[in-house]
Amino acid sequence: MRRLAVLGSPIAHSKSPGLHRAAYRRLGLDWEYTAIEMRGAGLAEFIDGLDATWRGLSLTMPLKQDVLPLVDDLDELATITGAANTVLFDDGVRHGFNTDVGGIVRTLGEAGVGMVRHGLILGGGATAASALAAVAELGASHVRVLVRRPGAAAELAKLGGRLGLVVEEGRLDELAGIEDAELVVSTVPGGTDLGVGPRAALARRATLLDVAYDPWPSPLGASWIAAGGMVVHGLGMLLHQALLQVRIFVNGDPFAELPDEGAVLAVMRESV
Repeated sequence: MRRLAVLGSPIAHSKSPGLHRAAYRRLGLDWEYTAIEMRGAGLAEFIDGLDATWRGLSLTMPLKQDVLPLVDDLDELATITGAANTVLFDDGVRHGFNTDVGGIVRTLGEAGVGMVRHGLILGGGATAASALAAVAELGASHVRVLVRRPGAAAELAKLGGRLGLVVEEGRLDELAGIEDAELVVSTVPGGTDLGVGPRAALARRATLLDVAYDPWPSPLGASWIAAGGMVVHGLGMLLHQALLQVRIFVNGDPFAELPDEGAVLAVMRESV
C-alpha cells in the first residue's frame, strides 16, 4: 500500500481524488489517495509526521509556496515559478515539482493553441506565475498582467525577465479596453465577479483559459461565451497536471510516460 493525498483549504470540492484513483485503478495499483484540509501553519508538522507508506502529495493554494522550504530539492519549473504543487517522497528525500505549467500547455494544445505572441493574465498569485511560464513556453514575447492592487504583479515582472518576457502590469478594469491579446488566462478564484467584461473584439480573437472550474462557467467565462469567444475549461488544466503528477508518483519523473498512458488519461477524463 502506498498513500497519497491532496492538501489545501478549502479542499472538500477537490476533484483530485477522483482523478488519481481512476488512474491507479487503471494501472493496477492498490494505492490510497485522499483529500486533507490543510493550512500553511500546519504543513511542516504534517509532512514531518508522515511514515514510509507515503509516496507523495498534491498541493493546492495556499500551500504551493508554503511547501518550498520543506523539500530537499525542486525541479526547474518549481524553481523558476516559486511554486510547487507536487511533492514526491523517495527514500527519505522530498522532491518538489510544478506540474501546473505542463497542465496549462497540454490543455491549450488540445484546444489548438500551440503558439502565442501576446498574452494576457488575470491575477497575480502562484497560478499566475505558472501561467506566465506556460505562455513563455508557447513563444510569447509580451504579456500583460491585470491585478486589483497596484504593484501586485511586481514578482511576475521579475519572473518575466528571467523567462525573456516583457511583462506589463495593469488594473483588472482595463480588460474592457484590450483587444490585442491572442490568449487570456484567468487565474482568479471561481465565482469571482470582476465587475468588467471583455470587449467583443477580444473575445472573438483570443482564447480564454479559465483555470477555475467551480462554478462553471465563471462570470468571466459566461461573458466570453456570450461575446462569441472560445473558452477552455479549467478542468483541462486540472486533468493534465494530474496526469503529470501520476507520472511522478509512479515513475519518479514527469517526463516518463505511463504504461498505456492514453487509456489512463481516458479514465481520468471520465472521472470528472
